[in-house]
Amino acid sequence: MSETDPFDHFDDWFRQAEAKEPNDPNAMALATVGADGMPSLRMVLLKGRDERGFVFYTNHESRKGQQLQAQPKAALCLYWKSLKKQIRIEGEVEQVTAAEADAYFASRPLGARLSAWASAQSERVADRATLERALEGMKHKYGEHPPRPPHWGGYRLMPTAIEFWQGRANRLHDRLLYSRSGTRWTIERIAP
Repeated sequence: MSETDPFDHFDDWFRQAEAKEPNDPNAMALATVGADGMPSLRMVLLKGRDERGFVFYTNHESRKGQQLQAQPKAALCLYWKSLKKQIRIEGEVEQVTAAEADAYFASRPLGARLSAWASAQSERVADRATLERALEGMKHKYGEHPPRPPHWGGYRLMPTAIEFWQGRANRLHDRLLYSRSGTRWTIERIAP
């Protein structure tokens, strides 16, 4: 692991989490900000990581999608209790390409692809039966091969800061903060 590359550090910890965490080691909290300045937080799944950043997918018309469109900055937090490790990531956000979104959408289970059409995410719905009827309608309309909806895709958070937290005895936790300036990363230890 390179001491100056937070992506190497991330990959090392993520492999540990995949080996130890019983459920969804890729679950992460996503924080966005609304037009009123109020923060909004929810869980999403990390679906990719490359040299540019961290990728997750959602409905662009959802609350988080609208907030990211208006204010393309966000924060992520992955926490693995069994490992006593946490990673916080902050940065700018961009939409992934249509080709990236198409490829990931095609890899999803059929039910998830159909529900992307059936659910107007974050909108009020009368009852559960309404959602189930909408899903049945999409099954009849698209069968086994639904295309990716135009309102559904991914976002890439391009980090400007990544903090690695390791729980330690006596609350003297290790905290390493990587900060990016241009293409260079600097690292510093910060107090718990």
